[in-house]
Amino acid sequence: MQAPSEPTSRELLISVMADLLAGCRFVAVGASSPMPGAAALLARARSAGAMRISILGSTAHNFFTDGGVELFDCAAQGRIDAFVLGGGQIDGQGNINLIGAGAYPAGAKRWAGSFGSAYLYFLVPRVILFRNEHTRRVMVEKVDFISAPGASEEGVYRRGGPFALLTSLALFDFDRGRNRFRLRSVHPGHSLEEVLDNTGFAFDRPQSVPPTPDPDAETLAMIRDSVGVEIAEIYPRFAAQLLA
Repeated sequence: MQAPSEPTSRELLISVMADLLAGCRFVAVGASSPMPGAAALLARARSAGAMRISILGSTAHNFFTDGGVELFDCAAQGRIDAFVLGGGQIDGQGNINLIGAGAYPAGAKRWAGSFGSAYLYFLVPRVILFRNEHTRRVMVEKVDFISAPGASEEGVYRRGGPFALLTSLALFDFDRGRNRFRLRSVHPGHSLEEVLDNTGFAFDRPQSVPPTPDPDAETLAMIRDSVGVEIAEIYPRFAAQLLA
């Protein structure tokens, strides 16, 4: 049998995100989320059917009939274990900005908007922050506008919040006791110096930062076969790259 080729950066991120979803009962994936969708499909396959997933926009992998309304209802009922959020800006306290860059409301750059991010951030226990771009433009010391806060004052009911931050360069855990990130690993082909140079906020790190493990041969085979086939229903162009 021919040995599998080296994993692409896309395959690495899908594998790492699937690891972060391990052990969840129900994972929900929002709109415009091909990589989180693929990771959810991979995590479900690894769970041998123990995990349920819902991918908005899918017919085969979404049992909701009323779109985001039912998603929000499930979150309020405590039935969603994990969700993936992004941000035009993310800061060291886990705050995300989905509104725009610059002074609000007349900022220099406008984005799509918050669309329930704060609601889900408060209610879903395992929120994975994901942004493929890792630059000081995105990873800022302080966001220009808080669409969803990473932490809340004492006395505020909150069962959800940031669990990890995954980027094209590295994986961070979020320490909710200290409200800051801790670097877990740096992806192959990148370095700690590159992460430091491209991150606008301070973070904790171990004395020796390990590399992010590559996906094993079985995981790669699943991504390039069954996961790619299943995600093609919603994201055909993305799937074509996985199945190439």
